[in-house]
Amino acid sequence: MTSDPAASGSLVIHSVRLVDGGVVVPDAWVRIEHGIIVDRGTGGTWAAADEVVDAAALAGPGAVLTAGFVDIHGHGGAGASFDDGVEAIRTARALHRQHGTTRAVVSLVTAPLDDLARRVADIADLTETDTDILGSHLEGPFLDPAHHGAHEPTLLRHPAADDVTRLLGAGRGTIRQVTLAPELPGGLDAVRLIVESGAVAAVGHTSADAGLAVQAFEAGATLLTHAFNAMPGIHHRAPGPVLAAAADHRVVLEVIADNVHLDPHVIKLVFDSAPGRVALITDAMAAAGSADGHYDLGAVSVTVEGGIARADDTGSIAGSTLTQDLALRRAVDAGVALADAVRALTETPADAIGVGDRFGRLTVGHVGDAVLLDAQLHVARVWVDGRH
Repeated sequence: MTSDPAASGSLVIHSVRLVDGGVVVPDAWVRIEHGIIVDRGTGGTWAAADEVVDAAALAGPGAVLTAGFVDIHGHGGAGASFDDGVEAIRTARALHRQHGTTRAVVSLVTAPLDDLARRVADIADLTETDTDILGSHLEGPFLDPAHHGAHEPTLLRHPAADDVTRLLGAGRGTIRQVTLAPELPGGLDAVRLIVESGAVAAVGHTSADAGLAVQAFEAGATLLTHAFNAMPGIHHRAPGPVLAAAADHRVVLEVIADNVHLDPHVIKLVFDSAPGRVALITDAMAAAGSADGHYDLGAVSVTVEGGIARADDTGSIAGSTLTQDLALRRAVDAGVALADAVRALTETPADAIGVGDRFGRLTVGHVGDAVLLDAQLHVARVWVDGRH
């Protein structure tokens, strides 16, 4: 998607419950001019604009307005995989945009180094033309074979400094995060390399215990990739990486709130354990917004039945068919407060990858990305750069 904020004129959205910054403001309005939020308030104090949207009339009583959702970990949708090139990325992004995800990081699964270098270079080019693409995420190949999940184990490798540097260079500063298992030879040094490049190091697909996870966080890792999945769980004598992450206020925990990867009670547990540090991701693969059937996730063959994706060879969960609006509803159904769930879709993921100064908030000076939802939290309209 390309966008021209200068052509968007002025827009006022009024008569909404504004959910932003961890609070809910009733009977609120937001004003966007030339793609940027310039004012907000309550009641009827808004001034005339080129376009005025009565949210209550459009989405019904109890309508909710949030910042545009930011997905920092997803692999595709609408039958298209992010690994399959520019047009596939655009196809999948169009599907997720309809569900409120106005900005996204393009996640790539494990592949040969040559392929990954080419793909991150293509995504770097794409960020210059498609403003909704925030960069790439390398989920592999530096993963623990014992927790490979839906990644092809024969393609996994240790994070040798030359390989890490090559991929980071190919991304030309657009790689937003790299998931790796810090226990692999060179793992902690790789964390430092990644962070020094300006990307985020994420702990995931790992056998690390709590102590090693702490070492990774001390080395600079600030994300936990899809908490609980592809890593040791919580045992009363072996707390594992999840509790280590929850105890470290520098670390954001990714959560897949689809009631498949995590039970609703566990979704609520993560929010309670790490307030303000949860990022609701989709980890969506090509079947999101598409039909059950057979798909490829990188080099892995996947079958989707009843909306649940599993690798054909191992039966491992292979990504999700989730969209972020559904993640919002699942989190709220699990007992998470609406404002906290919205924060996990907006400002927390934006801050986690260093773009919170532009995205993830409905405050003056931020980009005019917004999502209007009805009282049941179904998307009624989406704006990107103030444009519908």
